[in-house]
Amino acid sequence: MQSVAMPWLALQLTHSGLLVGLVLAAQFLPILVGGPLGGMVADRYRKRSVLVVTQALFMVPSFALFAVSATGHAQYWMIIVAAFATGTINLFDVPARQAFVIEMVGRHDLMNAIALNSTVFNASAVIGPAIAGLLIGAVGVPICFLANSLSYVAAIVALLLMHDLPGMVPSHQQLPFLTRLAEGASYARHEPVVGMLLLAVAVFSLFAMNRLTLMPLFADQVLHVGAEGFGLLLGSMGSGALAGALTLAFFPSFGANPRRQLWMAVIWVAALLEFSISRVFVLSLAALFVAGYCQISFIATANGRIQAITPDHLRGRVMSLYAQALMGVGPLGAIQAGALATRFGAPIAMATGAVVAGVVILGISLVRPQVFAPVSGAPAESVPGPDATIRPQGDPPGAPLESAPPR
Repeated sequence: MQSVAMPWLALQLTHSGLLVGLVLAAQFLPILVGGPLGGMVADRYRKRSVLVVTQALFMVPSFALFAVSATGHAQYWMIIVAAFATGTINLFDVPARQAFVIEMVGRHDLMNAIALNSTVFNASAVIGPAIAGLLIGAVGVPICFLANSLSYVAAIVALLLMHDLPGMVPSHQQLPFLTRLAEGASYARHEPVVGMLLLAVAVFSLFAMNRLTLMPLFADQVLHVGAEGFGLLLGSMGSGALAGALTLAFFPSFGANPRRQLWMAVIWVAALLEFSISRVFVLSLAALFVAGYCQISFIATANGRIQAITPDHLRGRVMSLYAQALMGVGPLGAIQAGALATRFGAPIAMATGAVVAGVVILGISLVRPQVFAPVSGAPAESVPGPDATIRPQGDPPGAPLESAPPR
């Protein structure tokens, strides 16, 4: 709901696509600049403890936005500050949350867990924007900020109620600070599949995932459907993403198919191009549904493949690079999309980003064919079964193994 309310409030105050883009830029700038630092924290401290702290801190900027918007004192700079604060918290929350998944379920069920997580997330992405659009039209934006602030109470309770987690412990490597900071990047540079997948995610995030910058402009200036239509547009894309996540949840083997991942990227680009030229609301909704389906299929598959390849002691730092690729380049993407939309209009901005992303993904498939090459299957020892054991992070090779808890 807040993902709808924040850019809509910024648009109401400024009537500028560029300034709406700057709000989203402020939200993702901390991850772009300091991503590896969040990964180091995730690798050094217990991830559940990190998440309890970050979820509690998320309540502050959301409640502040509720207070200033409800009292009529909201100003553009306040939105920027709240967005930057949210981004700073995300710097530590995202890598810890991503790397926590495998600790809860083990490597064997990783793809299924990522798909289930995406299902829950995208179910809220369907319901939230649709409700937000109706509420903004009926009573205004403050209620969206209040609801978001209160929702973190439930997240904190859920974390505190977890028990029987695997025996994975934080890593306490005695290495220089800068060496530990750079380890994740060094690994990604020398592991071609991980490096190219991170590049592909970054390019799509930069050029093809600027919906919160461009969608208000499409709703207001192109399709003329107002706040309610804005919510429905985001809801349609969220519905497609939910369908894509459910597909991976029921058929996790799809997430291990690199060739399918390539096709999802190509269809994603085509759907965005269709949306950019559509002036019929129903067709626009259909195009966004397809785009959402392909987006979550591509991103969740990249997430699962990267985590499955990465060693345990580096997972937090590599996932911080994933966070940089997925969210950190958001500032640059939001600014370029907002600037193009201001100069040439939202349809041109959307089409340009889609074309650039498509060219890059096809280039990767030609230059590094192994990234999307079909695989016959991983060696048996690389995919632990349900009774597999988990070695605590940082232990020497001869240390005793701890059995994974029952699922």
